[in-house]
Amino acid sequence: MLEGKIIVITGGAGLLGQEFAKTVLSNNGISVIADYNQKQGLLVAKALKKIYPDGIVEYHQLDINVKASITELIDNLYRKHGRIDALVNNAYPRNTNFGRKFEDVTYDDFCENLNINLGGYFLTSQQFVNYFTQQGYGNIINISSVYGVIPPRFDIYINNPMTMPVEYAVVKSALIHLTKYIAKYYKGKNIRVNSISPGGIYDNQPMTFLDAYKTYCLNKGMLSRSDINGTLLYLLSDLSKFVNGQNIIVDDGFTL
Repeated sequence: MLEGKIIVITGGAGLLGQEFAKTVLSNNGISVIADYNQKQGLLVAKALKKIYPDGIVEYHQLDINVKASITELIDNLYRKHGRIDALVNNAYPRNTNFGRKFEDVTYDDFCENLNINLGGYFLTSQQFVNYFTQQGYGNIINISSVYGVIPPRFDIYINNPMTMPVEYAVVKSALIHLTKYIAKYYKGKNIRVNSISPGGIYDNQPMTFLDAYKTYCLNKGMLSRSDINGTLLYLLSDLSKFVNGQNIIVDDGFTL
């Protein structure tokens, strides 16, 4: 379904990014892992090459908060492949104080996390859209969250060490509207911009949290990384060529 498409995945060496790269490769697309962590990025690219020996996977270092880093990536890919078909905005930068309870978050930390996360999504989207406008087409998929759609369900965090960071909720909700803004702004330019809002992804969370989370779901509860693949594939493929400015929720009914 993605035959020959050049697809850039920011944060491609991370939990979801690796899964997205596999989805691209398994559908004959060219997977570009764009990640700040060079060591991890190269390891992921090498591992994927073993799984898909006939596939094409590349690693490029990228800092989504540095314009020159983004434009260099775009220029390198254009010189090598002659085009870029899609961008998956999946990076998840945050500072060392990210994840504190609301009353403990400082103003400086709040602003910094919004800048590096939402600001990075804005900057990356802006530079890629500039390129897509010249190319004549393009596709951007932003990875948001169910907590960009509904307020946090704080009761599921009781009796476990986890919390729902205020910066996360603010960033993810703003990202959905940024998605719609860019899609509408570039009306008539053959550029699609959509977002995916996954529910919680299993990553060895405490059992008390998993059980509490599942009470809001309809069947499975916490999702596996691979549960997002079908939606990503749909938005990357030509099956969704008239889907634009939309946010697709994949959450086993958590937001109901």
